[in-house]
Amino acid sequence: MAWPFAGDWQGKTSGCLQLISLTGFALSLVRCTSAKQAFWAGWWFATAWLVASTWWLYISMHNYGGLPALLAALAVFLLAAGLSLIYATASWIYHRLCAQNACVMQRALAFSAVWLLAELVRGTLWTGFPWAAAGYAHVDSMLREWAPWVGVYGLSAISAGLAMWGAACWTKKGVTPLRWRDLGGWPGLLVVGVMGVTWGTSPLQQPPPQALRAKPALTVTLLQGNVPQDLKFGAGVSMALHDYQEALLHNRADLIVTPETAVPLLPELLPDGYWAILQQRYAQGQQAALVGLPMRTRDGEGRLRYTNSALALFPGQDNAMYRYDKHHLVPFGEFVPPMFRWFVDLMHIPLGDFSRGAVSQPPLLWHGERIAPNVCYEDLFGEELAQSFANPATSPTVMVNLSNIAWFGDTVAIDQHLNISRMRTLELGRPMLRATNTGATAIINAQGVVTHRLPSGVQGALTAQVQGVDGPPTPYARWVSTWGLWPLAVWAALVLCALAWRLHCSSSRK
Repeated sequence: MAWPFAGDWQGKTSGCLQLISLTGFALSLVRCTSAKQAFWAGWWFATAWLVASTWWLYISMHNYGGLPALLAALAVFLLAAGLSLIYATASWIYHRLCAQNACVMQRALAFSAVWLLAELVRGTLWTGFPWAAAGYAHVDSMLREWAPWVGVYGLSAISAGLAMWGAACWTKKGVTPLRWRDLGGWPGLLVVGVMGVTWGTSPLQQPPPQALRAKPALTVTLLQGNVPQDLKFGAGVSMALHDYQEALLHNRADLIVTPETAVPLLPELLPDGYWAILQQRYAQGQQAALVGLPMRTRDGEGRLRYTNSALALFPGQDNAMYRYDKHHLVPFGEFVPPMFRWFVDLMHIPLGDFSRGAVSQPPLLWHGERIAPNVCYEDLFGEELAQSFANPATSPTVMVNLSNIAWFGDTVAIDQHLNISRMRTLELGRPMLRATNTGATAIINAQGVVTHRLPSGVQGALTAQVQGVDGPPTPYARWVSTWGLWPLAVWAALVLCALAWRLHCSSSRK
């Protein structure tokens, strides 16, 4: 997802390296002599991949959560090892289907299908943990052209198919020449043709309509407080309140955005007059502020509900406000999974029991833009953000992510999260503004390009003009907002069923 080492490549993706590593695994899978061997090959590969991609979870659990080092390291390994069982099962299924004489295209389609199902299961099971999905490595590669059609999971499937194609063509004598049989006949040729047409007609290759480029730009300022995580809910509260209030009072941009929980206290616990001063500041004029903070309300039954929210202050009657409540919560950080209370109690993480907002909430209407907030971890779930595109007339023109991943230190997690946001812009065809506590505070255009960025680990404000996009939704946004991810799952299931039927027919003839 992001190159972790210092140098010119730091933070960048490499679709080429991803394909090389996956091709190496596919080659080992082709050479497995039993389904059991394939199972363990898949488990070891996925475990190494996921540990290498999410090792920084150790920092949040040990450095900030107070979990003993050995237990924190074990938790990271067990998470990766548990999730890897999904890929191990996929490898087992692949071997069962393709252990007999299957052509290159059939092997490629089978591996693409089982890998896609594994990614979908990991991304949705128990609220999902799709971090480091294979498709994110291709946010800068040639495969990115398919993102507006099939999204990150579709890119994962395409990369898996290409990897197995290369592995299946490899023999002891080298790469074999392509034959008609290797294409699988007319069905295989149809697959290649569809991929070629969709790549050539990708929305990313089409310039935006002139009317969209002529739309007035929005001047935005994204604040990066750089509040140390170990002080954020303690000694650093007064510093954060002062710094963010000063920035909100004196900035002159059309829209000012703070990070997630920039104001780390409930409104009723703020110092006297703090919130009233901000409301008065934005009650008049032509500016708005989107502020991240926790909120407390009572539900219809009188019970208190706590939410991780974003409040927008803007001119209007009675100090008008807009509110967005985070929908997709972080396990162990914002809610406690069943049977894991004992694990959470071992750590000292505040604000650990939030309620969910609706999956699709109205956008903030400001300066002719429809601004759709999402909070931190939510931008991993493009299928949920796409729900706001069900009605093109009210779909967002700009997306805004408020984040705080200081929990994971100054690590590769910062650049990984930036690339996740970039993938959402490719899928949905809308720019993304990112206001974060320690990084990466950035502006990403609708083509997935980072146009402006603050250095990580510093306090600052990023000011730039942003062009909202009010055009037709991407193909991905259209079908996902209607059917969710089911079309991908159905396609994979049909491919596997067709291959199983073929093998059954072949066995019957023998």
